[in-house]
Amino acid sequence: MTRMDQLAASPDAELAALVKEIVQLAHTAGAAIMQVYRSEDFGATSKADNSPLTLADLAAHNCIVGGLGKLEPGYPILSEEDANIPYAERSKWTRFWLVDPLDGTREFIKRNGEFTVNIALVENGVPVLGVVYAPVLDVCYYASRGNGAFVQRAAQAAQPIKAVAHASGAAIKVVASRSHSDARTETLLKKLGEHECISMGSSLKLCLVAEGVAHFYPRLGPTMEWDTAAAHAVVDEAGGMVCDIAKQALRYNKEDLHNPEFLVLAKTNSALLKLLRDS
Repeated sequence: MTRMDQLAASPDAELAALVKEIVQLAHTAGAAIMQVYRSEDFGATSKADNSPLTLADLAAHNCIVGGLGKLEPGYPILSEEDANIPYAERSKWTRFWLVDPLDGTREFIKRNGEFTVNIALVENGVPVLGVVYAPVLDVCYYASRGNGAFVQRAAQAAQPIKAVAHASGAAIKVVASRSHSDARTETLLKKLGEHECISMGSSLKLCLVAEGVAHFYPRLGPTMEWDTAAAHAVVDEAGGMVCDIAKQALRYNKEDLHNPEFLVLAKTNSALLKLLRDS
């Protein structure tokens, strides 16, 4: 059965087969990143927005674009490193790949290992497949619509993951950015009362909520669609939500590719949702 036949018969079955290929591709891109990571010169430069760019970003981008281009059926690709595609063209896309070849370039430059390869398949504005791979940690989170969310560590068997609500009276475990902090986030955290803060870089923050390691991730600073789409798919399949301040799920392939401020938590976390609504 061809992939087109699979898609016609069962989209979820097609995605389950496709995600395995994307996991392999993310590992290949991770290997390309690690070649640069082990070198003395990252070739670091700055983009127009002053964000860093390294040889590893470009190596991973080329690897992923080349790999996705070989898949059938072929879908358009929007990558952080090739994002200047007019909205007049993008707006016609119903399915496309949304890629951040190296999410957490600042973490890469710091050599703290908290950076990832992010590959998502977006359908009508919703991420329906996502792979997040951290090459230094050798940890891969992945999910596809209707098939659950999983984490695989090194050569161990993949394990299903689930977002969880914090127990009543217990401290809320909040994950925060390693490289980005702001006064508004600090104010919000104070309103939560007793809480434990876990620092982490890149899209791993969303994955910690998906895995149940953390209960809450508020992001009140700027992000782009490629920063979140892959992990968003993982959170959704793990029973979590990635929503704006009005509790509406983030959408993708907007004319402006910036995300709004957003929150990540388990859908069952009614106590936290009420606290946020009342604050």
